[in-house]
Amino acid sequence: MKFTDMLHAVAQRQQSMLCVGLDPEPSKFPAQWKGDPAHIFDFCAAIVDATKDLVCAFKPQIAYFSAHRAEDQLERLMAQIKRNAPDVPVILDAKRGDIGSTAEQYAREAFVRYQADAVTLSPFMGFDSIEPYLSYVDKGLILLCRTSNPGGSDLQAQRLADGSLLYEHVARLAAGAWNKTGQIGLVVGATFPQELARVRELAPTLPLLVPGVGAQGGDAVATVKAAVRPEVPGCGALIVNSSRAVLYASAGEDFAQAARAAARQTRDALNAARG
Repeated sequence: MKFTDMLHAVAQRQQSMLCVGLDPEPSKFPAQWKGDPAHIFDFCAAIVDATKDLVCAFKPQIAYFSAHRAEDQLERLMAQIKRNAPDVPVILDAKRGDIGSTAEQYAREAFVRYQADAVTLSPFMGFDSIEPYLSYVDKGLILLCRTSNPGGSDLQAQRLADGSLLYEHVARLAAGAWNKTGQIGLVVGATFPQELARVRELAPTLPLLVPGVGAQGGDAVATVKAAVRPEVPGCGALIVNSSRAVLYASAGEDFAQAARAAARQTRDALNAARG
């Protein structure tokens, strides 16, 4: 099943725009596992099982696993999600950005080794940096466009010779010539709602992955109003990521139940903003 089809189906069925980011930090685990990276799988699997009916996607960040030599636990986690929540797409947050045979190996890592449904990519080496991923025709390619960090403006807000900004150029390419499989999406931070609205204008049918809601200060209501356009036929899905606010809602033995409560609250707030 194509990534975008999975995404639309689960978003409608579960009435959710929420993506839970899986960024495991052992130092923040509950007391029984605190500081022990051997329990990364246990922690993440508990979060997944507690929230799987409230989300439209999960997004494991690969660095949080590889930094602790926990790639095997990431493989187990991906397999666990496929078993316990087979209809929920998994976005591997890797932000790869190389070309040629190296990009081919990164694509194999994401889609064959980890069985991800989509992967985040940096497009700033041009079309060469995403082309190898397009051979996996059902998989999602989510390109960095207007990121939530303050330094993103150093490049993304630069004005080009034609008068447009760099992030606008990326959005046009992603919605046009580059989107050969129809499975490209864009990353746009919740901390820039005006730019988010502009990206939605330029790429009305593309899925938008929006980090920055919650701990990073992005406003859920402003995010939804900027990116959800019910008047646009085939408007692309909105995937609003929350990581720390859900994962670490409690440091106690009730961490999974607290994560579920936080996820439900965020999902409901996003739906209320949509109306």
